Amino acid sequence: MAIATLATCNLNQWALDFDGNLKRTVQSIYEAKKAGAKFRLGPELELCGYGCEDHFLEYDTFTHCWESLAQILKGDATDGILCDIGMPVLHKNVRYNCRVYCLDRRILLIRPKLFLADDGNYCEGRYFNEWQRGPVVEDHSLPQEIVEATGQ
Repeated sequence: MAIATLATCNLNQWALDFDGNLKRTVQSIYEAKKAGAKFRLGPELELCGYGCEDHFLEYDTFTHCWESLAQILKGDATDGILCDIGMPVLHKNVRYNCRVYCLDRRILLIRPKLFLADDGNYCEGRYFNEWQRGPVVEDHSLPQEIVEATGQ
């Protein structure tokens, strides 16, 4: 029987602290690799921080997340480990709370959230849309900084 080592992390991410969030994300990937993990699961919206509130309505928040992801992909952090990184993604002019799966300096998959938290203290529906198209695969145009970093 084969055993796989998985790494999950709960990072001290701050809203709009792109540099600090990037540093902690990369550090967690290296720690997961050091522990022998082949899959690293990061927190929701880890590159921008979960509590950005109305800043999720600004394009700059999405741009800075892509810039952070490009920095991750330019280095060797994702070499040999599948990384699940949380960030907002604008797809066909619709805002989604997504998981971006990266391996060996490339993006493999972007998966939007299917169900949003909209009760109690949560109002994700104010900022994001649920993915409602079912299990389909669609092309997504990657930003220029990602194209330059990955060649995709």
